[in-house]
Amino acid sequence: MNTLRKMVKNNKGATAIEYGLIAALIAVAAIAGMNSLGGSLNTAFGTLGAKVGDNIK
Repeated sequence: MNTLRKMVKNNKGATAIEYGLIAALIAVAAIAGMNSLGGSLNTAFGTLGAKVGDNIK
């Protein structure tokens, strides 16, 4: 009976799973943000590079 009570009181596994889920959600949000921002940054740096290249020639 004491073993059963110890198992019910043990929350370490549930806490680890919760932290894992939070980390996974943060990773998904970061990847989504980088993907949406990546295209516009590529365009901006491409335009800037072209303007700098034109001024150097």
